[in-house]
Amino acid sequence: MADKKLVLIVDDEPGILSTLSGVLSDEGYATVCTGSGGEALDLYGSNRPDVVLLDVWLPDHDGLETLQALREVDPTAAVIMMSGHGTASTAVKAIKMGAYDYVEKPLSYSRTVEAVEGALEYRRSVASDRALLTSLEKTKDRLETPPDLSGPPTFGLVERTDHPQKTIAESAVIYGLGLHSGSRTGMAIQPLPADTGIHFMILPTNTHVAAHVGAVAETDYATTLANNGESIQTVEHFLSAVHALGITNLLIKVHGELPVLDGSALEFCKTLEEVGVDLQPERRREVVIDRRYEVGDGEKRLTLEPDDGFAVSYLLRYPSPIGEQRYEFRLSNFAAYKEQIAPARTFGFMRDLKMMSELGLGSGGRLDNCILVGEDNVINTALRFPDEFVRHKILDIIGDLYLLGFPIRGKVTARLTGHRDNISILRRVLEENAAPGDDW
Repeated sequence: MADKKLVLIVDDEPGILSTLSGVLSDEGYATVCTGSGGEALDLYGSNRPDVVLLDVWLPDHDGLETLQALREVDPTAAVIMMSGHGTASTAVKAIKMGAYDYVEKPLSYSRTVEAVEGALEYRRSVASDRALLTSLEKTKDRLETPPDLSGPPTFGLVERTDHPQKTIAESAVIYGLGLHSGSRTGMAIQPLPADTGIHFMILPTNTHVAAHVGAVAETDYATTLANNGESIQTVEHFLSAVHALGITNLLIKVHGELPVLDGSALEFCKTLEEVGVDLQPERRREVVIDRRYEVGDGEKRLTLEPDDGFAVSYLLRYPSPIGEQRYEFRLSNFAAYKEQIAPARTFGFMRDLKMMSELGLGSGGRLDNCILVGEDNVINTALRFPDEFVRHKILDIIGDLYLLGFPIRGKVTARLTGHRDNISILRRVLEENAAPGDDW
């Protein structure tokens, strides 16, 4: 065993760890495995492995953060990055930061073994070339320093309550396809301190985007947030689950678009339940709606008015086979949301597919992650509720309205509206309650 080269495998998926460890053992390598970036640093310090296979998506520290930390411990570290849910820009960034190679999942094990062999040769070359070693110690890209994450801006309707703030108890990684990009994507969720709010971080640039209406860039077919030329699509489904659970402080790391999963918020709910909630001692703040706010005209209209809790009533009307549907939901607890609203999936129409394709949208639509509606019937699935369409509209509203930065105490009444109207009502609330100098 002492003569075997040691490979440290870092991946959050137990199946990858066991399979890859078995493959490398068959090739004559010793292996040590972990699913944690933090533990990987400890293992590197204590074991000094010859090669590191490092996943981009890790629950506690993302792979690029871990790569940077490894290089600070050992500039000659031979690191091979792995990802099935990254982008070309991530691969380029990893190489610039000092990774030896980048392999795509699903892994070709012969390709991975070749990469390990190449990394060992690279490490031997570095050890024998003092000039190369000196250059490695001095010249490699670094991640931009993450910005300070401050809480969402308050305004006249924000009040402290007797309820505790919440974050998640453990970090987690979620994988899937982006509904509109069609690309494999991932997201890592991590806890944040009290009074921080909900924040997104776009990898690999570490661009910060606050989950706030001031960051909304697009509302066509989904809600898109943006900052400094970087954007995140389809945030509403995840934010809907977060709003319903009452999580007030959270960091979400993502590539471009959140995974659509099955087109609903149900899988997000399950993940949030699995990682658990951490109650924080600081008191939660809420937006307490003080009067009637309204946007829209004609039949299309959305109002927000005072209420003792949070409720949404929606009237939907489409041609057959959907027809007219009406549903009212009161967010009394998370269990009610998970049962009545979270399973409702996003939907699209066959007649719109050509236009969406021309707009570069809907590329990730699959038979198992949306409801596809034809001229006379639903084409691809059995409905989870007879009125699943209107329930999904309510799901979207709950997500979009969390972009005020705080849970809402008020009642929404919506008629034939969409994402653009949801964002418009938030802007109306802010405009009518802005203090001098406020800029959202």
